[in-house]
Amino acid sequence: MLYIQRDDQGQLLRVEAAEFEGMNGTLAADDQEALAWYSNQNVENGLMQLKQSDLEMIRVIDDLITVLMAKGIIRITDLPAAAQAKLLNRTQAREALGGLNRLINIEERGVI
Repeated sequence: MLYIQRDDQGQLLRVEAAEFEGMNGTLAADDQEALAWYSNQNVENGLMQLKQSDLEMIRVIDDLITVLMAKGIIRITDLPAAAQAKLLNRTQAREALGGLNRLINIEERGVI
């Protein structure tokens, strides 16, 4: 038996194996609607993992491009104009945050 919560339109909001506050119904564990809800949740979790991985890979690619430019293997002008603009914007944003981090670190050491 699964315990569920539905919205006013009858859509599943939550499915749990144990009773919970706000539940307003039950379904059999092998009910097609419950199985579809769990399947959808698995897809959403997978998409969230990919999104997080994408965010992490952006930083890796950003650092890789920086290293390649520092070694003279590529120049920023080798990249398309849109890529140049994005890299420059990210560099400026990271430098601005680095400036904030230095202030925070100084405060943590008690220098100010």
